[in-house]
Amino acid sequence: MQRIKSSELPPPPPPPPVWWIETSDSVSHRFQFEPDGQFSVKMVEDMRPASRRVVESFLNKFFPSGYPYSVNEGYLRYTQFRALQHFSSATLSVLSTQVFLLFFYFVHNKSCGTSLRPTPAQATAVSWILKDGMQHVGKLICSNLGARMDSEPKCWRILADVLYDFGTGLEVISPLCPQLFLEMAGLGNFAKGMAVVAARATRLPIYSSFAKEGNLSDLFAKGEAISTLFNVLGIGAGIQLASTVCSSTQGKLVVGPLLSAFHIYCVREEMRATPVNTLNPQRTAMIVAEFLKSGRISSPADLRYQEDLLFPGRLIEEAGSVRVGRPLHDTIKPSELHGVREKFGNERFILQRRSRWTDMILERSASGEDALRGWLVAAYAADIEKKSNEPTEKALMEAYERMSVVFAPFLSQLQARGWHTDRFLDGNGCRFAF
Repeated sequence: MQRIKSSELPPPPPPPPVWWIETSDSVSHRFQFEPDGQFSVKMVEDMRPASRRVVESFLNKFFPSGYPYSVNEGYLRYTQFRALQHFSSATLSVLSTQVFLLFFYFVHNKSCGTSLRPTPAQATAVSWILKDGMQHVGKLICSNLGARMDSEPKCWRILADVLYDFGTGLEVISPLCPQLFLEMAGLGNFAKGMAVVAARATRLPIYSSFAKEGNLSDLFAKGEAISTLFNVLGIGAGIQLASTVCSSTQGKLVVGPLLSAFHIYCVREEMRATPVNTLNPQRTAMIVAEFLKSGRISSPADLRYQEDLLFPGRLIEEAGSVRVGRPLHDTIKPSELHGVREKFGNERFILQRRSRWTDMILERSASGEDALRGWLVAAYAADIEKKSNEPTEKALMEAYERMSVVFAPFLSQLQARGWHTDRFLDGNGCRFAF
Protein backbone atom coordinates (compact mmCIF):
# COMPACT_ATOMS: atom_id res chain seq x y z
CA MET A 1 0.00 0.00 0.00
CA GLN A 2 1.44 3.31 -1.07
CA ARG A 3 1.88 5.85 1.75
CA ILE A 4 0.66 9.43 1.01
CA LYS A 5 3.14 12.09 1.85
CA SER A 6 2.06 14.70 4.40
CA SER A 7 2.82 17.51 1.94
CA GLU A 8 0.21 16.07 -0.46
CA LEU A 9 -2.65 16.06 2.12
CA PRO A 10 -5.43 18.66 1.57
CA PRO A 11 -5.32 21.60 3.96
CA PRO A 12 -7.55 21.29 7.03
CA PRO A 13 -10.87 23.17 6.80
CA PRO A 14 -10.93 26.60 8.51
CA PRO A 15 -12.42 26.68 11.97
CA PRO A 16 -16.07 27.68 12.07
CA PRO A 17 -16.81 31.26 13.07
CA VAL A 18 -17.56 31.94 16.71
CA TRP A 19 -20.90 33.68 17.18
CA TRP A 20 -23.52 34.37 19.79
CA ILE A 21 -26.80 36.27 20.17
CA GLU A 22 -27.49 38.91 22.81
CA THR A 23 -30.98 40.23 23.58
CA SER A 24 -31.50 43.53 25.34
CA ASP A 25 -34.69 45.60 25.56
CA SER A 26 -36.51 43.44 23.00
CA VAL A 27 -33.65 43.80 20.47
CA SER A 28 -31.54 40.77 19.45
CA HIS A 29 -28.06 41.17 17.94
CA ARG A 30 -25.80 38.49 16.45
CA PHE A 31 -22.11 38.99 17.32
CA GLN A 32 -19.61 37.01 15.25
CA PHE A 33 -15.82 36.56 15.11
CA GLU A 34 -14.68 35.55 11.61
CA PRO A 35 -11.71 33.17 11.14
CA ASP A 36 -9.64 36.03 9.76
CA GLY A 37 -10.14 37.97 13.02
CA GLN A 38 -12.82 40.39 11.84
CA PHE A 39 -15.73 41.16 14.16
CA SER A 40 -19.27 41.83 12.93
CA VAL A 41 -22.57 42.78 14.56
CA LYS A 42 -25.98 42.26 12.94
CA MET A 43 -29.46 42.91 14.31
CA VAL A 44 -31.58 39.78 13.87
CA GLU A 45 -34.80 40.73 15.64
CA ASP A 46 -36.42 43.94 16.95
CA MET A 47 -39.62 43.47 18.97
CA ARG A 48 -39.97 47.16 19.97
CA PRO A 49 -43.07 49.08 18.89
CA ALA A 50 -42.48 51.54 16.05
CA SER A 51 -43.15 54.53 18.31
CA ARG A 52 -40.53 53.38 20.80
CA ARG A 53 -37.99 52.86 18.03
CA VAL A 54 -38.51 56.42 16.83
CA VAL A 55 -38.14 57.85 20.36
CA GLU A 56 -34.98 55.86 21.10
CA SER A 57 -33.46 56.81 17.75
CA PHE A 58 -34.11 60.48 18.55
CA LEU A 59 -32.56 60.11 22.01
CA ASN A 60 -29.46 58.41 20.59
CA LYS A 61 -28.90 61.25 18.13
CA PHE A 62 -29.68 64.22 20.36
CA PHE A 63 -29.07 63.10 23.95
CA PRO A 64 -25.83 61.83 25.53
CA SER A 65 -25.17 58.13 25.96
CA GLY A 66 -26.74 56.74 29.11
CA TYR A 67 -29.32 59.53 29.40
CA PRO A 68 -30.85 60.28 31.92
CA TYR A 69 -28.36 58.60 34.28
CA SER A 70 -25.25 60.16 32.70
CA VAL A 71 -26.31 63.79 33.29
CA ASN A 72 -27.15 65.92 36.32
CA GLU A 73 -30.60 67.08 37.26
CA GLY A 74 -32.12 69.76 35.05
CA TYR A 75 -30.63 68.68 31.73
CA LEU A 76 -33.99 67.95 30.05
CA ARG A 77 -35.46 71.34 30.96
CA TYR A 78 -32.22 73.03 29.89
CA THR A 79 -32.35 71.24 26.53
CA GLN A 80 -36.01 72.08 25.93
CA PHE A 81 -35.48 75.80 26.40
CA ARG A 82 -32.17 75.72 24.53
CA ALA A 83 -34.00 74.30 21.51
CA LEU A 84 -36.67 77.02 21.70
CA GLN A 85 -33.96 79.67 22.16
CA HIS A 86 -32.16 78.60 18.97
CA PHE A 87 -35.45 78.41 17.08
CA SER A 88 -36.44 81.98 18.00
CA SER A 89 -32.90 83.32 17.46
CA ALA A 90 -32.68 81.82 13.95
CA THR A 91 -36.13 83.20 13.07
CA LEU A 92 -35.09 86.67 14.23
CA SER A 93 -31.86 86.48 12.23
CA VAL A 94 -33.78 85.78 9.02
CA LEU A 95 -35.82 88.95 9.52
CA SER A 96 -32.71 91.09 10.10
CA THR A 97 -31.00 89.59 7.03
CA GLN A 98 -34.07 90.39 4.91
CA VAL A 99 -33.90 94.01 6.07
CA PHE A 100 -30.27 94.28 4.93
CA LEU A 101 -30.96 92.76 1.52
CA LEU A 102 -33.96 95.01 0.90
CA PHE A 103 -32.06 98.09 1.99
CA PHE A 104 -29.07 97.36 -0.25
CA TYR A 105 -31.41 96.65 -3.15
CA PHE A 106 -33.25 99.95 -2.62
CA VAL A 107 -30.15 102.09 -2.13
CA HIS A 108 -28.20 100.66 -5.00
CA ASN A 109 -31.13 100.62 -7.42
CA LYS A 110 -31.86 104.26 -6.54
CA SER A 111 -28.27 105.38 -7.01
CA CYS A 112 -27.54 103.45 -10.18
CA GLY A 113 -30.94 103.34 -11.79
CA THR A 114 -30.19 100.20 -13.79
CA SER A 115 -28.18 97.68 -11.81
CA LEU A 116 -30.10 95.54 -9.33
CA ARG A 117 -27.15 94.25 -7.38
CA PRO A 118 -24.10 95.86 -5.75
CA THR A 119 -20.70 95.44 -7.32
CA PRO A 120 -18.23 93.01 -5.72
CA ALA A 121 -16.16 95.93 -4.42
CA GLN A 122 -19.17 97.48 -2.71
CA ALA A 123 -20.24 94.16 -1.22
CA THR A 124 -16.72 93.58 0.12
CA ALA A 125 -16.54 97.04 1.69
CA VAL A 126 -19.91 96.68 3.39
CA SER A 127 -19.05 93.20 4.67
CA TRP A 128 -15.75 94.41 6.14
CA ILE A 129 -17.13 97.51 7.83
CA LEU A 130 -20.27 95.97 9.26
CA LYS A 131 -19.30 92.39 10.01
CA ASP A 132 -15.61 91.66 9.79
CA GLY A 133 -14.68 95.08 11.17
CA MET A 134 -17.02 96.11 13.98
CA GLN A 135 -17.86 92.54 15.02
CA HIS A 136 -14.18 91.69 15.48
CA VAL A 137 -13.70 94.81 17.59
CA GLY A 138 -16.53 93.66 19.84
CA LYS A 139 -14.94 90.21 20.15
CA LEU A 140 -11.58 91.67 21.16
CA ILE A 141 -13.11 93.90 23.83
CA CYS A 142 -15.22 91.10 25.30
CA SER A 143 -12.27 88.69 25.43
CA ASN A 144 -10.81 90.70 28.35
CA LEU A 145 -13.78 89.69 30.52
CA GLY A 146 -13.17 85.93 30.47
CA ALA A 147 -12.43 85.59 34.20
CA ARG A 148 -15.73 87.24 35.08
CA MET A 149 -17.53 84.83 32.77
CA ASP A 150 -16.00 81.90 34.68
CA SER A 151 -17.34 83.36 37.91
CA GLU A 152 -20.86 84.14 36.65
CA PRO A 153 -21.46 82.07 33.48
CA LYS A 154 -25.25 82.22 33.82
CA CYS A 155 -25.39 86.00 34.09
CA TRP A 156 -23.04 86.48 31.15
CA ARG A 157 -24.94 83.94 29.04
CA ILE A 158 -28.13 85.96 29.48
CA LEU A 159 -26.24 89.19 28.79
CA ALA A 160 -24.85 87.66 25.59
CA ASP A 161 -28.33 87.04 24.21
CA VAL A 162 -29.53 90.48 25.29
CA LEU A 163 -26.60 91.99 23.35
CA TYR A 164 -27.32 89.78 20.35
CA ASP A 165 -30.98 90.81 20.27
CA PHE A 166 -29.98 94.44 20.73
CA GLY A 167 -27.69 94.19 17.71
CA THR A 168 -30.39 92.46 15.68
CA GLY A 169 -32.90 95.13 16.68
CA LEU A 170 -30.58 97.88 15.47
CA GLU A 171 -30.26 96.07 12.15
CA VAL A 172 -34.04 95.77 11.79
CA ILE A 173 -34.74 99.46 12.45
CA SER A 174 -31.68 100.83 10.62
CA PRO A 175 -33.55 101.33 7.29
CA LEU A 176 -35.86 103.74 9.12
CA CYS A 177 -32.86 106.08 9.50
CA PRO A 178 -31.06 105.86 6.13
CA GLN A 179 -28.69 108.68 7.01
CA LEU A 180 -27.51 106.73 10.09
CA PHE A 181 -27.65 103.28 8.52
CA LEU A 182 -23.90 102.65 8.61
CA GLU A 183 -23.56 103.76 12.26
CA MET A 184 -26.55 101.72 13.47
CA ALA A 185 -25.63 98.61 11.54
CA GLY A 186 -22.01 98.89 12.70
CA LEU A 187 -23.07 99.24 16.34
CA GLY A 188 -25.38 96.27 15.92
CA ASN A 189 -22.55 94.08 14.65
CA PHE A 190 -20.30 95.36 17.44
CA ALA A 191 -22.88 94.15 20.00
CA LYS A 192 -23.20 90.84 18.15
CA GLY A 193 -19.43 90.36 18.28
CA MET A 194 -19.43 90.75 22.06
CA ALA A 195 -22.42 88.40 22.30
CA VAL A 196 -20.69 85.67 20.28
CA VAL A 197 -17.61 85.67 22.55
CA ALA A 198 -19.68 85.68 25.75
CA ALA A 199 -21.92 82.85 24.52
CA ARG A 200 -18.99 80.66 23.47
CA ALA A 201 -16.97 81.37 26.61
CA THR A 202 -19.82 80.39 28.95
CA ARG A 203 -20.71 77.23 27.05
CA LEU A 204 -18.00 75.09 28.67
CA PRO A 205 -18.80 75.80 32.36
CA ILE A 206 -22.50 75.30 31.65
CA TYR A 207 -21.97 71.95 29.93
CA SER A 208 -19.53 70.94 32.69
CA SER A 209 -22.26 71.36 35.31
CA PHE A 210 -24.28 68.60 33.59
CA ALA A 211 -21.38 66.18 32.92
CA LYS A 212 -22.01 63.55 35.57
CA GLU A 213 -19.64 60.88 34.22
CA GLY A 214 -16.93 62.98 32.59
CA ASN A 215 -18.89 62.88 29.31
CA LEU A 216 -18.26 66.52 28.42
CA SER A 217 -17.47 65.87 24.75
CA ASP A 218 -20.63 63.80 24.31
CA LEU A 219 -22.72 66.53 25.93
CA PHE A 220 -21.14 69.16 23.72
CA ALA A 221 -21.68 67.14 20.54
CA LYS A 222 -25.33 66.36 21.29
CA GLY A 223 -25.96 69.96 22.34
CA GLU A 224 -24.62 71.20 19.01
CA ALA A 225 -26.79 68.67 17.18
CA ILE A 226 -29.92 70.03 18.88
CA SER A 227 -28.82 73.59 18.15
CA THR A 228 -28.33 72.79 14.46
CA LEU A 229 -31.71 71.07 14.14
CA PHE A 230 -33.67 73.94 15.67
CA ASN A 231 -31.64 76.58 13.86
CA VAL A 232 -32.73 74.97 10.58
CA LEU A 233 -36.35 74.87 11.74
CA GLY A 234 -36.09 78.51 12.87
CA ILE A 235 -34.72 79.55 9.49
CA GLY A 236 -37.69 77.87 7.82
CA ALA A 237 -40.11 79.66 10.14
CA GLY A 238 -38.30 82.96 9.53
CA ILE A 239 -38.60 82.57 5.76
CA GLN A 240 -42.31 81.90 6.14
CA LEU A 241 -42.77 84.96 8.36
CA ALA A 242 -40.68 87.16 6.07
CA SER A 243 -42.96 86.34 3.14
CA THR A 244 -46.23 86.82 5.04
CA VAL A 245 -46.65 88.68 8.32
CA CYS A 246 -43.23 90.36 8.28
CA SER A 247 -43.14 91.32 4.60
CA SER A 248 -43.50 94.97 5.68
CA THR A 249 -41.40 97.02 8.09
CA GLN A 250 -44.43 97.46 10.35
CA GLY A 251 -44.81 93.68 10.61
CA LYS A 252 -41.16 93.30 11.57
CA LEU A 253 -41.49 96.00 14.24
CA VAL A 254 -44.36 94.02 15.80
CA VAL A 255 -43.04 90.47 15.49
CA GLY A 256 -39.37 91.30 16.19
CA PRO A 257 -39.83 92.47 19.83
CA LEU A 258 -42.12 89.50 20.55
CA LEU A 259 -39.53 87.05 19.23
CA SER A 260 -36.78 88.82 21.18
CA ALA A 261 -38.76 88.71 24.45
CA PHE A 262 -39.47 85.00 23.94
CA HIS A 263 -35.78 84.42 23.13
CA ILE A 264 -34.58 86.10 26.35
CA TYR A 265 -37.19 84.23 28.39
CA CYS A 266 -35.93 80.89 27.02
CA VAL A 267 -32.31 81.77 27.86
CA ARG A 268 -33.32 82.77 31.39
CA GLU A 269 -35.10 79.44 31.93
CA GLU A 270 -32.08 77.59 30.53
CA MET A 271 -29.81 79.23 33.06
CA ARG A 272 -32.21 78.70 35.95
CA ALA A 273 -32.20 74.98 35.15
CA THR A 274 -28.37 74.78 35.17
CA PRO A 275 -26.88 73.42 38.45
CA VAL A 276 -23.43 75.07 38.45
CA ASN A 277 -21.37 73.39 41.20
CA THR A 278 -18.38 75.74 41.49
CA LEU A 279 -17.99 78.36 44.23
CA ASN A 280 -18.29 82.04 43.41
CA PRO A 281 -19.20 84.97 45.71
CA GLN A 282 -22.97 84.66 45.28
CA ARG A 283 -23.22 80.89 45.70
CA THR A 284 -20.78 80.90 48.63
CA ALA A 285 -22.83 83.57 50.41
CA MET A 286 -26.04 81.60 49.87
CA ILE A 287 -24.44 78.39 51.19
CA VAL A 288 -23.07 80.12 54.31
CA ALA A 289 -26.37 81.93 54.99
CA GLU A 290 -28.35 78.68 54.85
CA PHE A 291 -25.81 76.84 57.01
CA LEU A 292 -25.91 79.51 59.74
CA LYS A 293 -29.71 79.59 59.66
CA SER A 294 -30.57 75.88 59.57
CA GLY A 295 -27.35 73.87 59.65
CA ARG A 296 -28.20 72.50 56.21
CA ILE A 297 -26.39 72.76 52.87
CA SER A 298 -28.28 72.72 49.59
CA SER A 299 -27.03 70.87 46.55
CA PRO A 300 -26.31 72.78 43.31
CA ALA A 301 -29.63 71.52 41.93
CA ASP A 302 -31.51 72.84 44.97
CA LEU A 303 -29.73 76.20 44.94
CA ARG A 304 -30.02 76.96 41.22
CA TYR A 305 -33.47 78.56 41.36
CA GLN A 306 -32.43 80.90 44.19
CA GLU A 307 -29.57 82.54 42.30
CA ASP A 308 -29.96 86.16 41.24
CA LEU A 309 -29.16 86.09 37.54
CA LEU A 310 -29.55 89.84 36.97
CA PHE A 311 -27.69 91.30 39.97
CA PRO A 312 -25.30 88.56 41.18
CA GLY A 313 -23.12 91.00 43.14
CA ARG A 314 -25.72 91.93 45.75
CA LEU A 315 -24.68 91.51 49.40
CA ILE A 316 -26.44 88.92 51.55
CA GLU A 317 -26.81 90.19 55.09
CA GLU A 318 -27.40 86.73 56.59
CA ALA A 319 -23.95 85.70 55.28
CA GLY A 320 -22.11 88.69 56.76
CA SER A 321 -22.49 91.09 53.79
CA VAL A 322 -19.07 90.06 52.47
CA ARG A 323 -17.43 91.88 49.55
CA VAL A 324 -14.65 89.98 47.80
CA GLY A 325 -11.83 91.23 45.61
CA ARG A 326 -11.41 94.89 46.49
CA PRO A 327 -7.79 96.12 46.19
CA LEU A 328 -5.79 95.70 49.38
CA HIS A 329 -4.61 99.32 49.39
CA ASP A 330 -8.22 100.54 49.25
CA THR A 331 -9.27 98.31 52.12
CA ILE A 332 -6.56 98.49 54.77
CA LYS A 333 -4.31 101.33 55.86
CA PRO A 334 -0.57 100.59 55.70
CA SER A 335 -0.27 101.12 59.47
CA GLU A 336 -2.92 98.42 60.10
CA LEU A 337 -1.58 95.82 57.71
CA HIS A 338 0.76 94.02 60.14
CA GLY A 339 -1.93 93.67 62.79
CA VAL A 340 -4.52 92.42 60.32
CA ARG A 341 -2.10 89.81 58.96
CA GLU A 342 -1.30 88.48 62.43
CA LYS A 343 -4.94 88.28 63.48
CA PHE A 344 -5.65 84.88 61.90
CA GLY A 345 -2.16 83.39 61.77
CA ASN A 346 -1.42 81.47 58.57
CA GLU A 347 -4.86 81.82 56.99
CA ARG A 348 -4.94 82.81 53.32
CA PHE A 349 -7.47 85.58 53.74
CA ILE A 350 -7.69 89.02 55.32
CA LEU A 351 -10.92 90.39 56.83
CA GLN A 352 -11.72 94.02 57.50
CA ARG A 353 -15.05 94.86 59.14
CA ARG A 354 -16.93 97.95 57.99
CA SER A 355 -20.14 99.49 59.26
CA ARG A 356 -22.32 97.91 56.56
CA TRP A 357 -20.17 95.14 55.09
CA THR A 358 -17.01 93.06 55.53
CA ASP A 359 -14.13 93.20 53.06
CA MET A 360 -12.40 89.88 52.36
CA ILE A 361 -9.16 89.80 50.38
CA LEU A 362 -7.76 86.42 49.40
CA GLU A 363 -4.17 85.38 48.97
CA ARG A 364 -3.15 84.57 45.41
CA SER A 365 -2.96 80.81 46.13
CA ALA A 366 -6.20 80.68 48.15
CA SER A 367 -8.61 77.86 47.28
CA GLY A 368 -12.34 77.49 47.68
CA GLU A 369 -11.80 76.09 51.17
CA ASP A 370 -9.89 79.23 52.21
CA ALA A 371 -12.69 81.43 50.91
CA LEU A 372 -15.23 79.36 52.84
CA ARG A 373 -13.22 79.69 56.06
CA GLY A 374 -13.02 83.46 55.69
CA TRP A 375 -16.70 83.75 54.80
CA LEU A 376 -17.76 81.74 57.85
CA VAL A 377 -15.65 83.96 60.11
CA ALA A 378 -17.20 87.11 58.62
CA ALA A 379 -20.74 85.73 58.93
CA TYR A 380 -20.25 84.59 62.53
CA ALA A 381 -18.66 87.94 63.45
CA ALA A 382 -21.57 89.91 61.97
CA ASP A 383 -24.04 87.71 63.87
CA ILE A 384 -22.13 88.14 67.17
CA GLU A 385 -21.98 91.93 66.79
CA LYS A 386 -25.68 92.08 65.97
CA LYS A 387 -26.74 90.05 69.01
CA SER A 388 -24.28 91.14 71.72
CA ASN A 389 -22.80 94.46 70.49
CA GLU A 390 -19.29 93.19 71.20
CA PRO A 391 -16.26 95.10 69.81
CA THR A 392 -15.20 94.12 66.34
CA GLU A 393 -11.86 92.58 67.34
CA LYS A 394 -13.40 90.39 70.04
CA ALA A 395 -16.24 89.36 67.72
CA LEU A 396 -13.77 88.34 65.01
CA MET A 397 -11.73 86.18 67.37
CA GLU A 398 -14.84 84.48 68.76
CA ALA A 399 -16.09 83.95 65.22
CA TYR A 400 -12.76 82.38 64.22
CA GLU A 401 -13.03 79.91 67.11
CA ARG A 402 -16.56 78.94 66.02
CA MET A 403 -15.41 78.46 62.46
CA SER A 404 -12.54 76.19 63.54
CA VAL A 405 -15.00 73.93 65.36
CA VAL A 406 -17.61 73.58 62.61
CA PHE A 407 -15.46 73.77 59.48
CA ALA A 408 -14.52 70.09 59.12
CA PRO A 409 -18.11 68.75 59.20
CA PHE A 410 -19.27 71.75 57.16
CA LEU A 411 -16.73 70.99 54.43
CA SER A 412 -17.55 67.26 54.40
CA GLN A 413 -21.23 67.98 54.03
CA LEU A 414 -20.55 70.52 51.30
CA GLN A 415 -18.49 68.08 49.24
CA ALA A 416 -21.02 65.31 49.78
CA ARG A 417 -23.70 67.56 48.27
CA GLY A 418 -21.65 67.82 45.06
CA TRP A 419 -19.88 71.17 45.43
CA HIS A 420 -16.32 71.65 44.10
CA THR A 421 -14.24 73.31 46.81
CA ASP A 422 -10.81 73.17 45.16
CA ARG A 423 -11.10 76.69 43.70
CA PHE A 424 -12.94 79.96 44.24
CA LEU A 425 -14.00 81.89 41.13
CA ASP A 426 -14.05 85.57 42.05
CA GLY A 427 -13.77 86.97 38.52
CA ASN A 428 -11.24 89.75 38.23
CA GLY A 429 -11.13 90.31 41.98
CA CYS A 430 -7.79 91.49 43.39
CA ARG A 431 -5.68 89.06 45.42
CA PHE A 432 -2.54 89.68 47.47
CA ALA A 433 0.85 88.01 47.79
CA PHE A 434 3.49 89.07 50.33
